Parts: sequence; C-alpha cells; structure tokens
Amino acid sequence: MRRALAALVLGAAAASIPGAAAGGGIGLSASPLRLTITGPPASAITVRNPGRRPLLVDVSRAGFARSLRGRPRIGRARGSTAWLRVRPHRLRIAPGGKATLHVSAAPPRRASPGDHPALVLLTTRPLGVRRVRFRLRVGVIVVLHVRGRVVRRLDARALRVRRAGAKRLLELLLVNRGNVTERLGGSRLRLVLLRHGRTLVTLRPRPRELLPRSAGLAEFVYRGRVRGSVLVRVELRPVGHERRAFHVHL
Repeated sequence: MRRALAALVLGAAAASIPGAAAGGGIGLSASPLRLTITGPPASAITVRNPGRRPLLVDVSRAGFARSLRGRPRIGRARGSTAWLRVRPHRLRIAPGGKATLHVSAAPPRRASPGDHPALVLLTTRPLGVRRVRFRLRVGVIVVLHVRGRVVRRLDARALRVRRAGAKRLLELLLVNRGNVTERLGGSRLRLVLLRHGRTLVTLRPRPRELLPRSAGLAEFVYRGRVRGSVLVRVELRPVGHERRAFHVHL
C-alpha cells in the first residue's frame, strides 16, 4: 500500500501562530512572523526545529492576499513577489537547532509607492510517521514598502445585517483604494446607529487589516434590543473621506 502524502499548511504569520507541529516530536517555527522591508539592508528570519528529528526545509516565495473576511490566502509568485531576494533557498536544521534566513528586496526604479505584500514559505521535505507522509509549512508575511506619496482612501460600498441568535452582525463592505495597508479598529472606523436623528449606539469593528487595492468586510457586533429600521452612518478617520449612510433593518 502506498503511503499517504498529507500537507499541514499554516498561514502562521497571518494567524499569529508561532509555527507548525504534527506530533511525534516534529515541528517548525519562524520568528518574526511579519517583516516590513523599506530599504536595501537584508532582514533576518530565525527558523527553529523544536522537534527530535532533523529537518530539510525548502524556502520559496509566494503572493499573499486575504479573503473578504480576512482569511489569509497563498497566491502565485508574480508581480512584486519577484522583487524578493531570499538566501539560502534550502535549510538543514538539526533537532533542537536553528538557522537564519536573509530576506531583502530589489524593486525596480519605477515601482509604485506603497505596500506590496508577499510571503516567504518554509516547507519541509516529506516526513514519515508510520504510514503517513506529510509536510509542514510556515508562512512569513513580508511587506515591501516603496517610499513615495502615500495614498489613504477607504470607500464604503455596502452594508448588510446578519442575525446570530440575539446578536446582529453588521458587515460593511470596504474597498481600499489607497496604496498602504489599512488596520481597521480603534478610532479609525466606526458605525453610528441613529433613529429619528437620535444616536442609539456607536459600534467599532473587530480588528483586521485591509491590504492595498483590495476589498474586505469589516464586522460590527450589535447586542442591543432595538429592532426595526435604523440609519447607519459610516465614519472614517482621518476626516476627509466621503461619508456614507445606509438604511438597514435590525
């Protein structure tokens, strides 16, 4: 019988998970899990093998994106991903040992200013545990920041309400038309619910990031008792963004 080949894939950087583990004394971790590169000097990633078996790790580049709900996605290595320079391309790590990976960027002269996200993927060669063979994979997010004019522009496109028991989830569709990553949370974005001109409540979104030139959903939780039609005003800071308002039914 052929041994099964399984892949354990973790978007470790995006999920704030320090590494991948498969039991049996096998594991792989990397630090830091997110890098921002703004110039020629190389940055270092420390890769550790906390397990009891030696690891052979292949290093590769990939595109990085997020779904509408913010889940990390691995994309094809194209566009700005080609600007990444990674050395070495293969690591041999003894049990309990570590290795250093050097990451730099060489954007072309006419590269557009702003953030260009990519991934450095660390993938082990197939490992065997009884009749199952698998790979461990850890992703490190690398943001290539090209200096120049920064454009910050978030557009609110639509708002819908989903019922979740006694709660109401308000999902705001946003488009980041700027050239830098926007972090939603704090005072950056809020929804103001009104009825007959009176403010009922102010809601803030669950924290997430929105990559440049992408769309995503910001989620707000309403636990109040008000039901029926309300006016929802979208407030974005800093002041200067176009204000939008939506009529919804709670």
